[in-house]
Amino acid sequence: MHTPAAPSSFVSIAFCALMLLTPSVWLQADDREDAEKAAGALAYDQEAEGYNIRAEMTTRTLEAKVGKATRMQLYKGNEYCFCIAVPKKSGVHITGAVLDLEGKPAGEILPVLDGWGFVLFYKPKKTGMYMIAVHQTDEGKRKDVPCAMATGYK
Repeated sequence: MHTPAAPSSFVSIAFCALMLLTPSVWLQADDREDAEKAAGALAYDQEAEGYNIRAEMTTRTLEAKVGKATRMQLYKGNEYCFCIAVPKKSGVHITGAVLDLEGKPAGEILPVLDGWGFVLFYKPKKTGMYMIAVHQTDEGKRKDVPCAMATGYK
């Protein structure tokens, strides 16, 4: 009868690493969900104002030092709202703008008092590709966080 040997050091190290990484994966998933819930709450308010909110929500990592821009086709005659949020408990404050066809910031922003989100309103004068730019401000903590965006139009 053969007695199994003790686990190799590689297996032990791999198991320990897995146990250490698992909570951070859960936290990242929770932060992503929190950002999406926050953006969804902002979108819900805009839906009551007559905006049609698109079913899909975009969630990406917003880095501490570099903003994030999303290209979108916007159509003349529509009025758009962009509901953008990071996790409420993150302490990160964000702001943003629509960059028009010439790259100039535009749009009317309605920030959340705690800084974790905002609603950006824009009515394009021409149909074309626009950029929705988001970045962290100095008022809050600076760290990499998930950032969710829901889009609506009327």
